[in-house]
Amino acid sequence: MENERNVDRLAGWLIKLGAFAAIALLCWYFRSVLVYVIVAFVVSLVGQPLMRLLRKIRIRGRSAPDGLLAVVSIVLILLSVSLFVTQFVPIVAGIVRDASVMNSQDLPYNNLINQLNAWIISVFPGLDGDFDIVAVMLAKIREVLNFSNVSSVIGSVASAAAGIAVGLFSVVFISFFFIKDERLFGKIICALVPDKIEGSVASTISDITHLLSRYFIGLIIEVIGVILVDFLGLWLIARIGAEYAIGIAFIAGMLNVIPYVGPLLGEVIGVLLGIVLKYGIGVGLDVPIWAFALIVLAIMLTAQLIDNFIYQPLIYSTSIKATPLEIFIVLLIAGRIGGTVGLLVGIPAYTVVRVIAIRFFSGHKAVRRLIPDIDQENTGSII
Repeated sequence: MENERNVDRLAGWLIKLGAFAAIALLCWYFRSVLVYVIVAFVVSLVGQPLMRLLRKIRIRGRSAPDGLLAVVSIVLILLSVSLFVTQFVPIVAGIVRDASVMNSQDLPYNNLINQLNAWIISVFPGLDGDFDIVAVMLAKIREVLNFSNVSSVIGSVASAAAGIAVGLFSVVFISFFFIKDERLFGKIICALVPDKIEGSVASTISDITHLLSRYFIGLIIEVIGVILVDFLGLWLIARIGAEYAIGIAFIAGMLNVIPYVGPLLGEVIGVLLGIVLKYGIGVGLDVPIWAFALIVLAIMLTAQLIDNFIYQPLIYSTSIKATPLEIFIVLLIAGRIGGTVGLLVGIPAYTVVRVIAIRFFSGHKAVRRLIPDIDQENTGSII
């Protein structure tokens, strides 16, 4: 009898394992569709708060139908993205083009650069006597910011326009239904789970949706805030011109989305572009090269400090209810596993895992000790 029970138990585990393998295989086979659904869900996380705001607009005591409000929300999102791209991408492309065609002969050398060249030659005797550090830097910048490379990328994107159009239409179409019915995604997931845990799963998805919605909206606000601070500093203090200032600020703001690595990369690119534009075109403060580089660096560091001490605490600690130590460890692990992509998806993925742990494994000692305020976070569904 005992052997029969063991065989039945083993058969049950094998059936579950086979079902899991079949689901995993289906997800891999239809991964493009799954990506569309996930991206549409992320879009809905931004669109749902916008739709709730639109519901507050009443005409003769009645609000517009949910279908119409969902369409308006999607249109507003698409217009915002289109405006963002059409306004900033040409500016950034112009900066790249200007930087890529500059020659080191265009730069006015001073005694500091000559002394620096002489010192490098003395340290590395194998270098040519005509070694020029500025020429080397410009050559490297041209390799990275070669406008022909940008053109080839644009050409590749144009050749894939059909695929992009299909993906965009799919995301917009699915997003419409997710925004119109904010519980739809949860209903789809709940339809796939056993009845006995359906209530817990629904509450978990509700919490995840609420936290991720606040996170992505906060992330958008963070990017805009960093761009604004960098732009004002570069324009009003470094005096490099509004168009160039907004272009460099845009690059820094978009790179800031990548935790830890992005801000550092944005500062390096911003300083290099500032120096190249100043001494290639003549924009910016009339100060020595080292002083101008320090000014640009100080401006971008100030923006980063504002982001670290004001924006990020509001986004990470308030939106996803996680401590800075948690976020740091999660990003280290995510970066180790997935590199840059891991850094981008690490915090949203950790939010999902964290809520699931609170809902289903709150009785375990490790969860109680490692997740603070678990009783407060486990006080019911958001919706």
